[in-house]
Amino acid sequence: MVDALNSPDHGQHVAIIGGGASGTLAAAELLRSAAVRGLPLRVSLIDRHGRHGLGLAYSTSSDAHLLNAMAGQMSALPDDREHLIRWANAAGRSHLPAGTPDVTATTFLPRRAYGRYLLDTLADAERQAAPAARLLRLTGDAVAIHRNHSGTAIRVVLTDGTTLDAHSVVLASGNMTAGLPFDAPSTGTVITDPWQPGALSRLRHGTGPCSVVIVGTGLTMLDLAVTITAANPEATVCAISRHGLLPRTHPGTLPQRDQPIWLPAITRTNAPVRLTDLMWQVRAAIAASPANWHDVMSALRPMVPGLWRCLPLTDKRLFLRHLARYWEVHRHLVPPPTASRITALRRTGQLTVHRGRVLHAAPAAGHLRVCLDTGQDLTQLPADWLVNAAGPAADITRAATPLLRSLFASGTARPDPLRLGIDATTSGAILDATGTPSDALFTLGPPLRGLWYETTAIPEIRDQAAALARLIISTRPARQYHRPGSAA
Repeated sequence: MVDALNSPDHGQHVAIIGGGASGTLAAAELLRSAAVRGLPLRVSLIDRHGRHGLGLAYSTSSDAHLLNAMAGQMSALPDDREHLIRWANAAGRSHLPAGTPDVTATTFLPRRAYGRYLLDTLADAERQAAPAARLLRLTGDAVAIHRNHSGTAIRVVLTDGTTLDAHSVVLASGNMTAGLPFDAPSTGTVITDPWQPGALSRLRHGTGPCSVVIVGTGLTMLDLAVTITAANPEATVCAISRHGLLPRTHPGTLPQRDQPIWLPAITRTNAPVRLTDLMWQVRAAIAASPANWHDVMSALRPMVPGLWRCLPLTDKRLFLRHLARYWEVHRHLVPPPTASRITALRRTGQLTVHRGRVLHAAPAAGHLRVCLDTGQDLTQLPADWLVNAAGPAADITRAATPLLRSLFASGTARPDPLRLGIDATTSGAILDATGTPSDALFTLGPPLRGLWYETTAIPEIRDQAAALARLIISTRPARQYHRPGSAA
């Protein structure tokens, strides 16, 4: 038991489970809100691996791993869009590669540097809120959430038995990594999650010719291909996905805001929208100006959450089954420097891309043999390594952590109808099995994918974090929560 955490003498206590970008932005906004109001507040930021502020996305040590959005779009503060640029040209200069020119709105920063930016942003919020408000960083894995015995708080239980009581809990778990969708041997040469600490260490330090099969052809695959071939120039990478599509290259320019693109569906976000109508309008807009398709996507992006909520459930399923991958490759773009590296790797044959479905992988003479169904024939691919880069899980119930499994089993939370994430209200309040919103359990970011669809990028998460912080701060802790014994 952490007695100091459970003391009532330090005002409202908010526990945030997950120390990546979502959790960090939520913590920073809570501290900023407390500082403005001069309120006592305790924020406990819990991270499984102790990478508070970095998470999986920004814990990389490679300067070759770039943000897929420009600096002008990546400020952590919704009310200060130049914040990141100023940081990068001042305090953040030491975290940039030597010789980096002045950072502008169109600069693609290394993800490693952005991680330092998040750390500094959180530290600044912590200093501004002190001494009335304070932040505690805890390393551990939350495995259960339930009401404490008196029903006055939510108790968070960690794997080591540590417990802490909080007035509010925020689930900031980020994306759930999809497992390999086929049978594969449990050996050290099969990497199911390449971003776990130390997962790529043996592969990166290998020398001599080796073949690597990567399942997935999205942004994660591109980063892995760059990393693997830079560490071992004799390595070859074969990437496989159902569509065999690579993300498109970012134009490297800011959207043309002075040329708005009108789509009838965008102006009717409060009325039902049909997928066939929406797709026809988007294609017509792109056909009218093919060279400016990026601007069509930019104009559509802020409208996606509202449009998504207006689509019938059958249309959402149709989109996920047949169109989602085409949307993703045009929506999540590759920075030009990364695109140039990938083009060079494909030109030399170090990277090949296959369209098909992996049926299974099996040991073969000290190596692996990957069976690929191309739709026309079966192909056997030899591999020294097999790496999973399939992206977020398509069904949260299959990839759920012990904590989420516990919440689903107890009825404290439920998956959304599409099973993309956690069911919640538009304010982020988690819905229990009966559809009742919690007064103390919230989420933001990727777990809200079923609600908003576009909810994995910094611009969406920072706005959600600010709104959630205002909601939590404005709600004074009650003496007794409803339904003692339940976290709902």
